[in-house]
Amino acid sequence: MKRFLDNLYKNQSIVYKGFLFIATIVLIVYLFPKGGKFKYDFQKGKLWQYETLYAPFDFAIYKTDAEIKKDKEAIQANHPDYFRYEDAITDAVYNGFDEKFNSYFPSDDYGKSERDRLYSYGQELLNTIYEKGVVQFNSDYTDDSVVNVVKRNEERTVLYGSFVKLNQIDRLISTFIKEKGLTEYKSQYNSLYFDIIQPNVFFDEVLTAKTLERELAKVTTTRGNIDKGKRIIAKGEVVEGEKYNILSSLRKEYQSKLWNESNYNWIVFGYTILVGITLFMLLLFLQKYRQEVFINNNKVTFIFFNILVMIFLTTTVVKFNVDYVYVVPLCIMPLILKAFFDPRLGLFTHVLTVLLLGFIVPNSFEYVFLQIIAGIVTIQTISELHKRANLFISVAQITLVYIIAYFAFYVIHEGNFENIHWITFGLFVLNGLATLAAFPLIYIYEKLFSLVSDVSLLELSDTNSKLLKELSDKAPGTFHHSLQVANLAEAAANEIGANSMLVRVGALYHDIGKMNNPTYFTENQTTSVNPHNELSPEESAKIIIDHVIEGIELAKKNNLPDRVIDFIRTHHGTSLVYYFYRKAYDLNEDVSKEDFQYPGPIPYSKETAILMMSDSVEAASKSLKNPTFTIINDFVEKIVTKQIDEGQFLNANITFKEIEQIKKVLKQKLTNIYHLRIEYPE
Repeated sequence: MKRFLDNLYKNQSIVYKGFLFIATIVLIVYLFPKGGKFKYDFQKGKLWQYETLYAPFDFAIYKTDAEIKKDKEAIQANHPDYFRYEDAITDAVYNGFDEKFNSYFPSDDYGKSERDRLYSYGQELLNTIYEKGVVQFNSDYTDDSVVNVVKRNEERTVLYGSFVKLNQIDRLISTFIKEKGLTEYKSQYNSLYFDIIQPNVFFDEVLTAKTLERELAKVTTTRGNIDKGKRIIAKGEVVEGEKYNILSSLRKEYQSKLWNESNYNWIVFGYTILVGITLFMLLLFLQKYRQEVFINNNKVTFIFFNILVMIFLTTTVVKFNVDYVYVVPLCIMPLILKAFFDPRLGLFTHVLTVLLLGFIVPNSFEYVFLQIIAGIVTIQTISELHKRANLFISVAQITLVYIIAYFAFYVIHEGNFENIHWITFGLFVLNGLATLAAFPLIYIYEKLFSLVSDVSLLELSDTNSKLLKELSDKAPGTFHHSLQVANLAEAAANEIGANSMLVRVGALYHDIGKMNNPTYFTENQTTSVNPHNELSPEESAKIIIDHVIEGIELAKKNNLPDRVIDFIRTHHGTSLVYYFYRKAYDLNEDVSKEDFQYPGPIPYSKETAILMMSDSVEAASKSLKNPTFTIINDFVEKIVTKQIDEGQFLNANITFKEIEQIKKVLKQKLTNIYHLRIEYPE
C-alpha cells in the first residue's frame, strides 16, 4: 500500500491529467443533445453522393415549418369567435319591464283593457328584441361574420347579423310601434326600454382562445407516408424540393428511433470514444510540441476549461433556438489562447473544438468550414493584443469573413440570393460584438488561473510602476543596467521569434533583489569605497547570491506573475560567483564551490536563456576599456561559450542556430552602444 501511495505521489501530475481528461469527456458527452446521428450527410441543392437510397422502414413525411405555419394561419382565419348568452341578464330585463311598466303606464291614466293591450305589445316587442340576443356594437364584425353562441351549455353557429345591436334598438322600437298603431305611446315605450334594455350576449375571450388552442393542437406535423422499400433518391440526383423534405423526414424519424433505451448506452459509448480521441490528440500535441504547457497542470486545466465553455454555450443555444448558433463567439477561444500561449496552440485547440461541435449543429459541414476559416483569420489578424485598435480591426475582419462565406454557401444551395436571410448577417455582427468580450475575459482568466498575457506584460513594462520606481531610487545603477539588458534581450528575442515582450519584462525585474544591499554591487558604487573589502569572500559571495532569493521574495510580495519570477530565479542559473571564488581559492585551495554557486535552476525556456546571455554580456561589457570589433566579438563568444560548456542551456529548448543568432544581435548592439565605426584604409 505504501509503495502504491509513493508511486501515486510521484505521478500525481499524470494522475491529475487523467482525471481531468475523463471528467472533460463525461461533461462533453453529457452536454451533447440526446439524439442519434443520421449516417448520411446531405445538403439542399447538392448532389446525392451515396448509393441509391431505399426507405429502411415505414415513416411519415414531416411538414416543413412553413407548411405548419400556413395550416395554423388557415385555422386562425376560419376559427369563429365564441359568444356567451347570459340568461340572468335576460331575466333581469323582463323583471325590470314588469316593475317599471306601471310607472310609464299608470292605472289612473289608462283603463284596464287598454293597459293589458299595451302590456301585451310591450312583452311582444321585448321578445322580438331578445329572441336572438342583444350585443354591444363591434365594428370588427360584419353581418356575415360567423360566430358561435353558447346558451345553457348548448353551442350553435349563427351570423353576427342575427344579433340585435344596442344602436338598432330605437329603429326597432319605432318600426314596431308604427306597425301596431301605437304612435301616440312612442315616448313612453322609448323611455321604458331605455331604462331596462341591456346586452345579454358577450364575447367570451377565454373560451375562444381555448377552442382555438385545441384546434391548433390538432394540426398534424406529417403529410403522407413512405412505405418500406420505396426508392427515396438515386445516386447523382439533386437534393431539392420534395426529395429534400423526405430525406429530412427520414433523418428525423431515424434519430428518434435510434435514440431509444436499448441503443442509449451504445450511442453514449460511441460519443465517448470520439470525444476521447479528440482530447487525447490535444494532450499528445501538448506533450510533443508544448512540453512547458503539458507539465503545467494549471495551463492544461485552463485549455480544457475553455473547450468546455464553448461547447456548453453552443449546446445551450442549439437547445434553445438553433437559428442563433452563429451568435456564439467561438473565435474568442483562439484569441485568448494566443494571448496566453501561442498561435499554433490556439488554432489547434479551436479546430478540435469545432470538430466536436460538428456532432450537434445542423449543416455540420457548413458550420465547421465557417468556424475553422474564422479561427484561421483570428490567428492571422490578431497581433499585439495590448494595442486596443488591433482587436477591433481583427473582429471586423472575422465578421466580414463570416458574412462572405455564408453568402457563398447560400448561393450554392439556393442558386440565387433573392430570399437570403438577412437576419443571419445581423447574427454575425452580434458574434463580432461578443468577441470583444475577450478583453475582460483575459483579465478574469489571469486572476483565476494565474496566467500572464501581453496586456499585463505591457503594464509591467512601465518604468513608472511602483517596483521599478523604487529600484530606480534605491539602486540607479542596477536600474540602468536592467534597461540595457532589456533592450539587448528584446532585440535577441525578436531575432529568433521568442516572446519579446515577456523577455523585456523579465529583464526589467531580474535584479530587483539588489535593492536590499545596493552598494554591494559595483554598478551602484559611486565612491572608491568598496564594502566587500571589509568582508570575507564567503560573506561577499553570500550577499551577491542572495540577491536572487531576495528578488524572488520581493517579487512575490508585490504580486509579480510566476512567469516573470522565473527570470529572477534563473538568470544566473547554477553559475559561480567567480571573482570571490577565485579570491577564496587563492587563500585556501580546499574551498567548496557550492558556497560560491547560485542555487539555480538553470533556464528552461528560450526567453530565460536569452536573459542569461544578455545579462552576462551587458554586465561584463562594463570592464571593456578600448573595445573594438574584434574585442567585442571575442568577448561575446567567450561568455556565451562558457555558459554552454557549463550546461546552462540544457533545459532551455534552444538550438545552436538560435544561440548563434542571439550572439550576432548582442555583438551588433554592443557595437552600437560603444559607437564603433568601421575603420577604412587611408
